[in-house]
Amino acid sequence: QLQLVQSGGGLVQSGGSLRLSCAGSGFTLDTYAIAWFRQAPGKDREGVLCIRSDGSAIDYNHSGQGQFTVSRDIAKNTAYLQMDSLKAEDTAMYYCAARRNFCTPRSRNYYTWGQGTQVTVSS
Repeated sequence: QLQLVQSGGGLVQSGGSLRLSCAGSGFTLDTYAIAWFRQAPGKDREGVLCIRSDGSAIDYNHSGQGQFTVSRDIAKNTAYLQMDSLKAEDTAMYYCAARRNFCTPRSRNYYTWGQGTQVTVSS
């Protein structure tokens, strides 16, 4: 019954902004960590950011130049990835993923995944 539903991807110009949403059901965000991963064509999946069940954030040093922040809205049971100053290097499929309480950069440690959303940054 655990589920993550993503929204907010799309096409944006270089220097622009997007906010990705990850809405949870079957659990509450105050007991789960939500991590954001991305995968560009021909490249490995990489961790971007994570928010722990206590609301603190972990930065996994993504390779792009964009300014990213992670947040959550407990009332909406939704986590967000705010993406500002986007660069072409940020183009990728973005996924949110959940596990109990704690963040980890290892994607295999997450057992609930969103469906992914494409972010394309034009240069």
